[in-house]
This record gives sequence, C-alpha cells and structure tokens, in this order.
Amino acid sequence: MSVFDDLIRGVRANGSLFGSSTLSPPWALHFVDGAPLTLCTVLGGSGWIVADGCPPEPLRPYDTIVVRGPTTFTFVDEVGTAAEPIVCGEDCATPDQGGTRHRLGWSDVDDGTGGTTLIVGAYPVRGEISRPLLDALPVILRVDAGGTGDPVLDHLAAEVALDVPGQQVVLDRLLDWMLVCTLREWFDRPDGEPPAWWAAQRDSVVGDALRLLHADPAAPWTIASLAEGAKVSRSTLAKRFADLVGEPPLTYLTRWRMTLAADLLVEREKATIADVAREVGYSDPFGFSVAFKRVRGVNPSEFRRALSP
Repeated sequence: MSVFDDLIRGVRANGSLFGSSTLSPPWALHFVDGAPLTLCTVLGGSGWIVADGCPPEPLRPYDTIVVRGPTTFTFVDEVGTAAEPIVCGEDCATPDQGGTRHRLGWSDVDDGTGGTTLIVGAYPVRGEISRPLLDALPVILRVDAGGTGDPVLDHLAAEVALDVPGQQVVLDRLLDWMLVCTLREWFDRPDGEPPAWWAAQRDSVVGDALRLLHADPAAPWTIASLAEGAKVSRSTLAKRFADLVGEPPLTYLTRWRMTLAADLLVEREKATIADVAREVGYSDPFGFSVAFKRVRGVNPSEFRRALSP
C-alpha cells in the first residue's frame, strides 16, 4: 500500500451529490455547501469557476477543477455575468431523485443551441486519515483536458443521463476514479511542487519503507527491521528517509499511528483506550496516551470527548 493509497481511502464517495445540467447563458450557479472537495467539469461549452478569494478559472470541455472546502464558489457563463445567482446545495436536492442527478433551481435547457453541460460532484471527506492529502491541495486545483481522466468523463456523462437501479453506486465509483486521475496528474505536473510524501513513495528505498509502514503500522518496527525490508543499511535508510520525507522513519510512524488512532477513537465509541492502543501498535495504554498527547496536543480521552456528538 502506497502513502497515496492510504490517504485517499478516507475520501471515498458514498451517496455523493451529483448534478448534470445543460445551460444557456446567462447563468450563475452558486454552490454554498463548502464541501471538503467538489469536482467540476464540463462536457461541452465553457464557463468560469469563481471561488471566494481566488482569481476566476476558465472551464473548457473536459477540463477539471477541484475546489477545496470550506470555500464556496460560483459557476458562471462569464466573469461579471448579469445572471442572478441560483443557490445550489444539499438542502435543495430533489427528494425523489435522492440528490444524485438534479438539484432544484438548476436550469436544464436543451434548445439545440449547444449550451454548456456541467457535471459536478460534491465529495464528503471524513476523519483524520486524509488530512495530509487535503493539506497538500490548494483551494483551486485544475487539470486541463487530454489526460487520463477523459475516458472517465465519457463514462460519467453516460451514467448521469440514465435513471436505472444502481446508478448511485456507479456514480460514486466513477467519481473516485476521476478524483484519483485528477490528483495524480496535478501532483505530477512538470512545474509542480508536490508534498514530500508524493515523491518519496516513488523512491526505490524510501518507497519500500513507506509501503511497509502503511501496510502494517501496528507492527513493532525498528530502523533495523525497516532497513532489512528495504534491503539497505540502517544508516542509508535513516538518512534517505529524513532527506525525502523531512523526518525520521519512526517519527513518521508515530504520527501516522496517532492519525489512525484519532479516527478509531471517534468511530468506535465502545472501544477502550487500551483497545485503540493495541490496534495501532501499543501494548501499554499509558505509553500510547503519552505519544498521542505529544502528537495531537490532548490526551485520547479529551480528544474523544471533544468530537463526540
């Protein structure tokens, strides 16, 4: 399991809100939910994404833009449009459609003039696992047409136009696929500055060590056992890991364990502190609590109480 595999698993679509509209100008759709991630693309025509505090971004056929919440944004036919904004959000999803295909207030027009067809998916993100991924993203992320996501958009366009059993599951999985394609292309862009873990996971030495840590974070890892798994000396692993990731291997492991523990504390209400400690590799709950407070700033019990409903 790569670092990216682990981080993206907390960003799974589940009942994602989809809209597909064919619009004739002028228009202004104002998305007010501030979803953690919202993916926007057009299949034909063009428009602009105008997000709070960011310069306007053009959206041409098969371009993809991801907006990171809690920023809200508006999709317009042109910057400075005279159209009155139509508020779009979860609360105005059409009930009998389950919020998956159409939103109340979206203007569906098919007058043969070749309007703009918009597809947008609001992405729920839960827990702490994906926080390093979200933190690595700008408020507005764009990937131009012509990449690996284009075939996915063809599938999305076909599926959104249907009204058949199982549509929601298909849309969710297609959105997962589209998001992965978009993020990979954005991290790999020639002029990009990807997070340290993105480049490190492709290193022949550090990548092996990261895969071992993420595959079994509860294992009793030492520098020696990690170096053996990566087939290098301890000194080589320690230096290369610190140079590429920015911290020693066991410091990275502790932070990742505490991230996993943070989600377990919230998700498993009946689990004791000792249960959570064992699951992330600590036989001693006291030692786990000390490590958790050092990394997260509060002890496990305080953290759980603060996030309990």
